[in-house]
Amino acid sequence: MDYGPNPFVTNINWDTLQNNYYRSTLWTAEHLQIMLISLPVAQRSDVEINSSDQFISIVEGQGVIETGLDKDNLDFRVRVSDGYAIMLAANTWHRFYNIGSTPIKLYVIYGPPQWPKGTEVETFESGENEI
Repeated sequence: MDYGPNPFVTNINWDTLQNNYYRSTLWTAEHLQIMLISLPVAQRSDVEINSSDQFISIVEGQGVIETGLDKDNLDFRVRVSDGYAIMLAANTWHRFYNIGSTPIKLYVIYGPPQWPKGTEVETFESGENEI
């Protein structure tokens, strides 16, 4: 459920852990959006580029983030797990892998919003496979 743009206070780590949808919007306003993501075991997002700046917080699980200025040359690669934060400027190519044995639980803050208000995608297979 998208609670924006109303004032909203929550334990975002708990919300993220409880989310079992691949993508679920928590809060959307004019300049900011928070998306909860549960990436299944052994899955990877598509290589993508966003028009929004992104802050990604890993709440649970293990993954790899690859980024770069060229879609075919993702030359920055880092392994991440619980507690890691990833900052991506707009127009940076990136891809995310789940390398753990459980779904990776993370949330993304987009500025400005990247998805329509209230976006929910139940499974990885049923939607755009982007982070």
